[in-house]
Amino acid sequence: MIPTYRVVAIACALALWAAPTSFAQTSRFEELGNLPFASDYPTEETAQRLMDELVFERGVQSYLWALPAINMWGMKQGSEARFGAGYNVLPVWKQRLNAKTLVTTPNSDVIYAMGYVDLGQDGPLVVEVPPKLQGILDDFWQRPVVGPTIGGHTFAGDVGFAGPDKGEGGKYLLLPPGYQGTVPAAGYFVYRPLTNNVFVFWRAFFTDPTQLAEPVELIERTRIYPLGKEGSAKPMRFPDASDVPVNMLFPSDGNYFQMLSRFIDSEAVEPTNLDWRGMLAGIGIVKGQPFKPDERTRAILDNAAKAAFKMTKVLAFDVFPARADARIYKDRQWTTPILGAYGQGGADIDLEFLWRSGTFRDLDARINFFTNYYSLSPGMLSKVPGQGAAYLVGFKDSEGRLYSGDKSYRVRLPAGVPAANFWSLTLYDALTASGLDNGRPFPSLGSRDQPAANADGSFNLYLGPAAPPSKEKNWLRTVPGKGYFVILRLYGPTEPFLNQTWRPGDLEETR
Repeated sequence: MIPTYRVVAIACALALWAAPTSFAQTSRFEELGNLPFASDYPTEETAQRLMDELVFERGVQSYLWALPAINMWGMKQGSEARFGAGYNVLPVWKQRLNAKTLVTTPNSDVIYAMGYVDLGQDGPLVVEVPPKLQGILDDFWQRPVVGPTIGGHTFAGDVGFAGPDKGEGGKYLLLPPGYQGTVPAAGYFVYRPLTNNVFVFWRAFFTDPTQLAEPVELIERTRIYPLGKEGSAKPMRFPDASDVPVNMLFPSDGNYFQMLSRFIDSEAVEPTNLDWRGMLAGIGIVKGQPFKPDERTRAILDNAAKAAFKMTKVLAFDVFPARADARIYKDRQWTTPILGAYGQGGADIDLEFLWRSGTFRDLDARINFFTNYYSLSPGMLSKVPGQGAAYLVGFKDSEGRLYSGDKSYRVRLPAGVPAANFWSLTLYDALTASGLDNGRPFPSLGSRDQPAANADGSFNLYLGPAAPPSKEKNWLRTVPGKGYFVILRLYGPTEPFLNQTWRPGDLEETR
């Protein structure tokens, strides 16, 4: 329980926190540092002020720490509320994913399927994967689930072409954390997640945007069922999620902590997280106990969540893009979502954001990723030419200014875009990181839309509230008054991207 002293108005402290000037900020910190003690003991007002501050700070840090899990829990909760829950439910965006699906940085240019299974509830589960699929199995901290070691290589997260089945399909066996039961000796690729909940994320590709039946049918060959109970398993359901309004975002207010409490209750305790569990206990979140903050605590945590959410955006829009190790090119604004994936800076970081020196976890890089993106696997970041995908993220124009929905821009893609499969440019809402709702069928434009090429084979793409004359085929609409960012995706990046002999231009404002 959180200690509660004599009630002191919280509005004053929160107003000081929100004060816009550096003087007011400094005064607030000085005030906290100089709160009075009497005869070496805190006064009642000092005790209340400092305990309120402690709850606020613990709330902010808990929000930032839990972001990978609550990003995913928000997806699960939103999906299950709309499409149903269970190991047999795998929503498929059968006509592609548009801006009605609120989820961080989705790709409108592949067929998505996203499901959520609970090994704590259903025990070991078999996932039958069809051939010619690209997929990911992540735990609910968005860590790639560790799988088998074959030929000296340990697979983690990847399914399909980048996984142990090599695109031929197969049976994947998911075992609950700490599972001590019998494991079949053969016939399965065994994956051992560290959380009860597992994210099942499939992507199927198409070449013609008007012909989507084949990739949808491929995904619908998936089967998921409890180990040894194939005959009695619930039949698979593949609800069509396309054009269905659904909110799969994590909260930016005090509801975040309600969601976090539900996540903590559903999961086994990881010994490495005991200090953080103590941080959560300090704001009233304890596994197996109801989370019922009093009105005062609820108000503090609501503001803590709002402040923490805004901090994530400062990191994503200002701090992270300014880092040399986040830049893909020394002379351009394009950034990488994962340090060390490609580009500058000599980053030495893994997919859990732990520096391989073993000395620390890069928390800013971790927060940057999970406020705007989701799902990780080694196959996504393959540097083998023609495999995986490259993600070039843009927040600022050639002059270093954040993009404005009121302005018009041009971006040049040099000839020979190095993508073995396809390329696309997608617009994302700056605040939610979901696809920008710009009134168009999809917030993306790519090679399969057959934009007009220049005489030298390069492409000029245009972004702005209105299309330049005769440039509609190469135009993406922005929304006046709305901030946004972009992702240039290269599926199957080839050598010219990897060795940086091919470099896209920055967005340049046109006047």
